[in-house]
Amino acid sequence: MNLKKIALSIILLFVIFMGGVIASVYIYPSKGVMIFEYHRVNDDTVDTDDYSLSREQFQEQLDYFKENNYHTISMMDFIRAEKYGEELPENPIIITFDDGYEDNYTNMMPMINAMGMKATMFMATNYIGKENYVSWQQLKEMQDNNIEIGSHTANHLPLTKVENLDNEIKLSKLLMEWNGLKTIYFFSYPNGVYTKESIQCLKDNNYLAAVTGDAGYNTFKTDKYLLQRTNVSNYRFGYIGFQWRILKTKILYRLGINQH
Repeated sequence: MNLKKIALSIILLFVIFMGGVIASVYIYPSKGVMIFEYHRVNDDTVDTDDYSLSREQFQEQLDYFKENNYHTISMMDFIRAEKYGEELPENPIIITFDDGYEDNYTNMMPMINAMGMKATMFMATNYIGKENYVSWQQLKEMQDNNIEIGSHTANHLPLTKVENLDNEIKLSKLLMEWNGLKTIYFFSYPNGVYTKESIQCLKDNNYLAAVTGDAGYNTFKTDKYLLQRTNVSNYRFGYIGFQWRILKTKILYRLGINQH
């Protein structure tokens, strides 16, 4: 058999294998919680920032969740279900936002509330009150309006480059609590990067869970300090790209790739 035939045979086998995997995702759907990672909802920056969605794009995705019988929960809902056996709704998902942009307050929160949904925002605390970021008062209002607040470090530094982890992990939590926010229990790793030392620091400072940038489902067996999360960007192929990212999440979980 020549090399061309070998290559074609390998490609055919791969296509058949992936076809079977995709079919299994729909025939035998996985059980667990998908966590989605967003950043901005802003019509002004959507054409220049890959991490921005327009209001129309975000609404389209919220409608997709509702039409496909997904139900939003908070990070705390998931942890309480794991720890105390509290019941979760059918097809639970968690919608999260990183960084703490002001459009999370002006655009995301009203849209989430209008849909009767929940969300979680991870705040880089030294950005609070700066231009284009939320203020302390806005954060308090968000906590009172179905938006759970977590930490995204103090300075949005990858934890592999931080010498004193307390400065980013401990102080970011304390700063928000000292300024009147409800207790901060959850954490998002900047750039999805973490170390064994950073995980231990989270545990030492009474965080209950943390999210990575690795897509997949979360079950009660998933490491709570390495929760899977699916990034949602301003996809080149729009709504189809969004649906592909969900399918990719399901495939990675089924194949056990980067699952914690």
